[in-house]
Amino acid sequence: MSREKLLTLDRLPDILTPQHVADYTGISRQRIYDHCQTGDLKSFTIGASRKIDKNEMLTWLEKFRT
Repeated sequence: MSREKLLTLDRLPDILTPQHVADYTGISRQRIYDHCQTGDLKSFTIGASRKIDKNEMLTWLEKFRT
């Protein structure tokens, strides 16, 4: 997949990197890592790479929509 920003939900893969989430939300990548570390945004690691399930990102975003 190219490094172009994937700004639409249907173009995002099912397993995301913090950079994918940052590009989609407009939040900095570091802030996404911070949310992952606190457990606010559920994530997992594969080796040294942090991954986020697309559905977990959507659930997390719903918390902010009131």
